Amino acid sequence: MVHVGVVAERPKIKGKRIRMMKVMNARVLWGVGTARTVRVHWALAELGLQYRSVPIEARTPAMEEDVFRKVSPLGKIPVLEDGALVLSESPAIVTYLAERYSFLDNRLIPDSVLDRARYFEWLSFISMELDATSIYVLRRHVGLPEIYGDAPNASAVARDYFARMIGSVVTRLPTEGPYLLGQQFSGVDILMTSCLDIAERYDLKVPEPFKHYRERVAQRPAYAAAIAANQPQ
Repeated sequence: MVHVGVVAERPKIKGKRIRMMKVMNARVLWGVGTARTVRVHWALAELGLQYRSVPIEARTPAMEEDVFRKVSPLGKIPVLEDGALVLSESPAIVTYLAERYSFLDNRLIPDSVLDRARYFEWLSFISMELDATSIYVLRRHVGLPEIYGDAPNASAVARDYFARMIGSVVTRLPTEGPYLLGQQFSGVDILMTSCLDIAERYDLKVPEPFKHYRERVAQRPAYAAAIAANQPQ
């Protein structure tokens, strides 16, 4: 049986408003232990949202149980249940939470059309060029060779591609403001930082400006809260 861990109250973050729920069971996050699950824990923490965490891990027997397959037919984590909505894919979940629960003094997605265009540009770049094309290849063939096989040529190409892609956007880092969109922290900072965390794990080449960027973002209290919430039990 899947163990359900209840987060009774999200950690308070100085200067942020904690949004309370009347019904705790209305919001459930399935998944812990991966860079993709931590993204959703982080977004929930940034927005001060309460939720129930089901600490199911990837590639475990619990993923084959009916209770999980009902919410995730693909057998993937993370999955968010928010009332009647069931949503998968971490970039989509982070953006949904940003769209629905951001408030005036704490927005995870911009209001203006132009800034939103930049948000989705970064989201697409991070999800496709860094994560899917590079990191996921290494996750399979370096992190899990016993399952997916050892593929040194593919891994080498993935490393080179990551270095080329992350290097190509150094000049896109704002000169004013610590985040990808300048002064405003947003969902794309969550996605980028999670990728940079994995890059360190696989010893990928990261330009110095992005190393400094990651250090700044990782100082946010919600980041530490998310890392703690994402730990397997």
